[in-house]
Amino acid sequence: MRTKSYKLQGRMKPRTKKAEFMLSDEEHERITKIPVLQDNNYHMLHDEYFMRQALQEAHTAFEKNEIPVGAVVVVNQRIIARAHNLTELLNDVTAHAEMQAITAAANILGGKYLTDCTLYVTVEPCPMCAGALRWAQLTRLVYGATDEKRGYSRISPHLLHPKTAVTPGVMAEECADLMRLFFARFR
Repeated sequence: MRTKSYKLQGRMKPRTKKAEFMLSDEEHERITKIPVLQDNNYHMLHDEYFMRQALQEAHTAFEKNEIPVGAVVVVNQRIIARAHNLTELLNDVTAHAEMQAITAAANILGGKYLTDCTLYVTVEPCPMCAGALRWAQLTRLVYGATDEKRGYSRISPHLLHPKTAVTPGVMAEECADLMRLFFARFR
């Protein structure tokens, strides 16, 4: 059965013909109780704030000897999903931060589409992740460091959904520094 998302009082809710696929009242409560940022500084709600959150996830990956890529999914100025690379821990080449974040966000929203969502990721997504973001119909992608060797924009720049807006280079130097530091340990 195919689901569609629609906006209801600032929340996402899947619309289907069968009620069992609707978010329960308890799930709606959980989503609406996600803390809203209460800082009066408007810039805190901008890209840099959320990229710093993604960088925290990347640092977590670094501490676990994973390639330090972190991601957060934001809807209505609220973080609904956080993730970092888990490829070594799970022994799974597909366990990239973006894939983990897509899955977590879809579970929170109760549907497979991430419309009205923004993904903040510390490094440009690879083609696999960009393809998954296309299927998820992500509204906006913000990334830090460009991946000159394996980034989707170098290999296949049309992988993202045509309506996905892309903002590259947010805190690019900080994101790239963490990657350089990680790989310097192996040289």
